[in-house]
Amino acid sequence: MSEVVWIAGVGASAGLGAALARRFARGGFAVALTARNAGRLAELRKEIADLGEVHGLAGDISVPSQVDEIAARVAKLGTLKVAVFNAGNAVRGNLLELSPEAFEATWRGGTFAGFLFARESVRLLLQSGGGSLLFTGATASIRGRGPFTAFASAKAGLRSLAQSAAREYGPRNIHVAHVVIDGGIDGEQVRRNAPQFAASAGADGLLSPDAIAETYWQLHQQSRSAWTHELDLRPYKESF
Repeated sequence: MSEVVWIAGVGASAGLGAALARRFARGGFAVALTARNAGRLAELRKEIADLGEVHGLAGDISVPSQVDEIAARVAKLGTLKVAVFNAGNAVRGNLLELSPEAFEATWRGGTFAGFLFARESVRLLLQSGGGSLLFTGATASIRGRGPFTAFASAKAGLRSLAQSAAREYGPRNIHVAHVVIDGGIDGEQVRRNAPQFAASAGADGLLSPDAIAETYWQLHQQSRSAWTHELDLRPYKESF
């Protein structure tokens, strides 16, 4: 059976999710992609189909029943060896601006969805004898700031989830890693929503999605005698 990578949180072809799909497809994996937008998934699947076996499994990973259903479909594709949680929504707003509904939705899209995805992924990884469970973090995972009250809370919760899973399932041959993306990603979202920021960043001032994807690939390739749990990635001129 094929070795499968399941990537949750896939947007435009210029984004990180798509870059991860391309990298693991080139590595010989059958790729299962999950996002809420079925049309976008279909487009991306066509774009990268020449690289290997690619499946679009649309659904909302913050809904337990949908995650269960998608996980069952993933299991039919082959042996799950890598699961990547790349979802999240960077809602802006300080403590007095955010509505309770917006705060809860951000938590559901990040921490709660991460829990649901990790739970089903670990079940499949244990069945396959082990593998990698990788989480996409952000600067907000380790440092809160006023405009990102909800996002930082969700990302910090996801980081703690990753730590807990690593301590519990590392000894059972599941490599759990959390990647802190400390800077803007050079993708469609930044270039559309913050064109001035993208332009001012200059050459290599934004993180290349392909370069990030290569790091995820290397994390999966690590010897279990020297696993990395957390690392941070930033452009060479990003302050920290």
